[in-house]
Amino acid sequence: MRTQSKLYFYFITSALLLIILATGALYVGVYDFNGVSPFTVLGQLIQGDPNLALSDKYVIWDVRAARIMMAILVGSMLAVSGTSLQGLFKNPLATGEAIGLTSGATLLAAIAIVLGGHFKQYLPEMVQFSLTGISAFVGALLAMMLVYRISTSAGKTNVVMMLLSGVAITSIGFSITGFLIYISKDEQLRDLTFWNMGSLAAATWTKNIVLAIVIAISYTILLPKGKALNAMMLGERDAQHLGINVERLKKQIVIITSLMVGTCVAFSGTIGFVGLIVPYILRLLFKSNYTFILPLSAVLGSILLLIADTISRSIVAPSELPIGILTSLIGGPIFIAILIKFKKSL
Repeated sequence: MRTQSKLYFYFITSALLLIILATGALYVGVYDFNGVSPFTVLGQLIQGDPNLALSDKYVIWDVRAARIMMAILVGSMLAVSGTSLQGLFKNPLATGEAIGLTSGATLLAAIAIVLGGHFKQYLPEMVQFSLTGISAFVGALLAMMLVYRISTSAGKTNVVMMLLSGVAITSIGFSITGFLIYISKDEQLRDLTFWNMGSLAAATWTKNIVLAIVIAISYTILLPKGKALNAMMLGERDAQHLGINVERLKKQIVIITSLMVGTCVAFSGTIGFVGLIVPYILRLLFKSNYTFILPLSAVLGSILLLIADTISRSIVAPSELPIGILTSLIGGPIFIAILIKFKKSL
C-alpha cells in the first residue's frame, strides 16, 4: 500500500508538471495575438465566442494545441515502448531501433517518398494523401513479423536471437534506404532528410485521435505488466515459477510496441533516443522496479518530447529545428554514459 501511495504521488506530481509545461507551450511562437493572451483565446474558443478571429483560432487550436497534444502522445508511447522492451530483454539499450522497427518504418517511408510517384495514381485518394505515413506503419509491422518469425522456434521466442535479427534487419533497411537516397531527386532528398530527422509540424487533431486510440489499447495491456517485468529480471525460468506466462508476455510486448512505434513513426518521422533516455533516468531513481518505471515513463516521455518540441520551434524562430536533432543531442551522451557504466561493471 505504501508503494502504491508513492507511485500515485510521483505520477500526480509528474502529471501536474506536464500540464504546466503544456500551458506554457501555448505561449511559445512568433504569431502576434494583438496583446491578447493565448490562454484567453483558448477560453474564447471553448466558449464559442463569435468575435474570435479565425486566424487566432487556427494558430491556437489547429497549430499549437494540436502539436502540443501530439508531442504528449508520441513522447509517451516512445518512452513506454522503450521501457517495455528493456524490461523484456533485460537490456538498457533495447529500443524500437534495436529490434528493427524504426528501420522497417523508415525503409517503407523512403520507398513511398522516392518511388511513390510511379504508383501513387493507382491508389485510392485517401491512401495517396497519407501514403508515407501508412507505409511507415506497415514497415514497422513487417519488420516486427520478420524478427519474430526468425527468433521463434517451437512456440518459444529466443530474446538474444530477436536482438541479433533486429540488428541484421536494421543494417539491411538502412542500406536500402541509403540506396534510395542516392537515386532520389532534390525534392525527394529533402523530404527524406526531414523525415529522418523527425518533426511534429504536421500535427492534426485527426492524427491525435488515432494516436489516442492506439495509446488507450496499448496501455490497457502494457501498463499492468510492471510486476511481470520485475519477475522477468530474475530470468525466464524463475518468472514461470512465479506464474508468469513468459511466451504470452513476449508476444504482447513485441506486438504492442510495434504498433506504438509504427504509429509514432508514421505521424512524426524518426525521433530517436526517447525510449532510451526516459527509462535510464527512471532507473537512476527507482532502480529496476517496473511497477514504478512503466507508468511513470508514460508521463516523463511526454514531458521530454514536449520540452524538446517547444525548444525546436522557438530556438531558430521563425524556422524550425528538426526535433530528432535535439533528442539525439540529449540521447547521445546518455547512451555513452550507459556504455561506460557497463564497462565498469565488467
